Amino acid sequence: MSTDHVSVDWEQARDTNRANWDDRVPIHEGAYEIDALTDPDHRSTVVRDDLPALRPWLPDGSLAGLDLCHLQCHIGTDTVSLAREGARVTGVDFSPAALASAAGLSARLGLDVTWVETDVLDARAAVVGDFDVVYTSIGTICWLDDLDRWAAQVSALLRPGGVFFIRDGHPALYALDEDADGLVTRYRYFADGSAQQWDDAGTYAGDGTVSNTRTYEWPHPLSEIVNALLGAGLRLRRLDEGRTLPWRFSPRMVDTGDGSWEWPGEDRDRLPTTFTIVASKD
Repeated sequence: MSTDHVSVDWEQARDTNRANWDDRVPIHEGAYEIDALTDPDHRSTVVRDDLPALRPWLPDGSLAGLDLCHLQCHIGTDTVSLAREGARVTGVDFSPAALASAAGLSARLGLDVTWVETDVLDARAAVVGDFDVVYTSIGTICWLDDLDRWAAQVSALLRPGGVFFIRDGHPALYALDEDADGLVTRYRYFADGSAQQWDDAGTYAGDGTVSNTRTYEWPHPLSEIVNALLGAGLRLRRLDEGRTLPWRFSPRMVDTGDGSWEWPGEDRDRLPTTFTIVASKD
């Protein structure tokens, strides 16, 4: 159930969302591909898909020897996958439960990862050092109310010549009715400063339920995302739109067989499911 145009201050919304994400941790520990990571050659589905888009912008096409900051890293499956590519990795998240799970995972895998608990909108003040790569991925910026402040953190974390990478759910996707029989819009595409309030005991992965069911999200059109990064002084290097997702947004979506989901039939070519942006700091 959702309620649109909700007025809520950032601190209240963040704390409410954090309680929900804390609850998700044991569910996601069972639903994510954690056991597969015992294989040193395994990479998460998300990182496996992101690396080909990121490599052309890296020195020698590799993360090896680079300093990388992963924003909104959750339980760390993508973070440790990036570390396995040879990067010195710092994972950032606001959920202490998620970071405890992530730290346990990296320890079990014998990987040296730095974990930092902070609101991503305060990341520069909390994280030590600067980075060749700042990375964030699926399901992240819809949880943030202020993209200008977010982009300022990204820019401040990057050293000159550094690269920012994001792949996330497309704003056009988030405007769709996930339960409709076709591609039918239901939610706002454009931002107006207000939040969308959700009350849902489920989560996008796993069969368990959460106790803290309320969350707040903010719609951000693609133009707002791009302009926030440009306004923070970053140079846009590439913008792509994709057809698959690493989670099942709608019951209509079909399994591609490689850990991703897509719209069936001709709908696959009618609307993007993701966007990818690569930007750099001069």
